[in-house]
Amino acid sequence: MKELLPHIVQWIRERRPFVIARVIQTWGSSPRPVGSALVVSEDLEMAGSVSGGCVEGAVLKEIKKVIGSGGGKLLSFGVSDDDAWSVGLTCGGKIQVYLQPYPFGNPKQSEVWGILQQSLSDNKACVWMTSLREGDNESAVMDHTGVITGSDMPDEILKKAKDLYTKRTNELVTIGGKQYFIQVFPRRSQLLIIGAAHIAAALVQLAKLYDFETIVMDPRGTFAHNMPFDAQPDRIIEKYPSEVLNDFELDAYCYAVILSHDPKIDDNALGILLRSKVAYLGALGSRKTHEKRIERLKLAGFSETEIGKIESPIGMDIHAIGAKEIALSIMGAIIKRKNLFL
Repeated sequence: MKELLPHIVQWIRERRPFVIARVIQTWGSSPRPVGSALVVSEDLEMAGSVSGGCVEGAVLKEIKKVIGSGGGKLLSFGVSDDDAWSVGLTCGGKIQVYLQPYPFGNPKQSEVWGILQQSLSDNKACVWMTSLREGDNESAVMDHTGVITGSDMPDEILKKAKDLYTKRTNELVTIGGKQYFIQVFPRRSQLLIIGAAHIAAALVQLAKLYDFETIVMDPRGTFAHNMPFDAQPDRIIEKYPSEVLNDFELDAYCYAVILSHDPKIDDNALGILLRSKVAYLGALGSRKTHEKRIERLKLAGFSETEIGKIESPIGMDIHAIGAKEIALSIMGAIIKRKNLFL
C-alpha cells in the first residue's frame, strides 16, 4: 500500500472523500493477492488495483454508492476463465473485496489512518484490524511497539494480530459470528552485518537485490571505511555493536550476521543479539572456532538454548568457495528464514 500513500495523503489534505478497496480473501487463481488495494476519490481519480482489471468496473460502481455513506461494504466476485486469461492467469478464481471510506468527521478513526500513514512513511511495521460488518467503519491499528489505537477489538483479534505481525501474513478471521480482516504492513527487512570483511561487501550487494536495508558495523576504522563495496551499504557505523545495537528494532524483520573474526567484536554483538528477537543470527567460523565461541558465551552466562540460536557454520551448505559464494550461502539461509514467515 506504500505506493498509494501519496494519493491518500493528498486527498486527506484536500479533504476529498475517497474509498479504499482491499482484497480480503481469495479462492483459486485470483488475479491479485490478499491485501492488494485500490483507492478511488469522489471524482473517480484512482490508483492501485484489486484484480488487474477483471472486476475494477464493478468495484467502481459500488464505490460510488459507498463514498458518501461513511460505512463499509463487502463484495464478492467470481473471475471467469476468459477474464483471468486477460490478466495473464491460466484459470479463474474468486475474490472478496471490502470497501472502506476515509472517516472524515470521525476523529478516532482518522487517528487510525494517521498512524497507518505515519508507519508506512517511516518504514515501521504495523497491523490494521478492520470489522467487516456492512455499514460499519470500525478499525484499529497496532503500531510496531504494540500500542493499539482505534475501535475496541475482541481479545482474540488482538492476540491474532500479534501472531500475524510476526508471521507477516494477512488473514480473514471470524469471531462470534463477526468477520474481521487483519492486514500486516511489514517494514523493510534489515540486515545487520558485524564486521566489514570481504564477505560483507559481497553480502551487501546480494542483500540489496532483495530490498534489504544494509547496516555494516565495525569499530575498526581501517576496515569500516576502506573496504571496497561494489554496492554501498545504507549505513556504515564505526562503533562497537554494543554501543549502537540497542538503537535498532531487533525483531522479526531484522537479520544479523557476525563476520569480524575478532572475538572482542563478535562476542560484543552476540551479548545483545542472543537475547533479542532477531529473525536470523549467523556467525562465521569453523566448527572449532564455534566451539570456542560457545565456551566463552557459557562463561558469560548464556544458556544452551540462547546459544543455539546461532547458525554456525553460517549459511546454507553449498560447498561455498571464496567470499562471494559464502555470501550467497548466507543470503540463501536468510531468505529461507524470511520466507518461513510468509
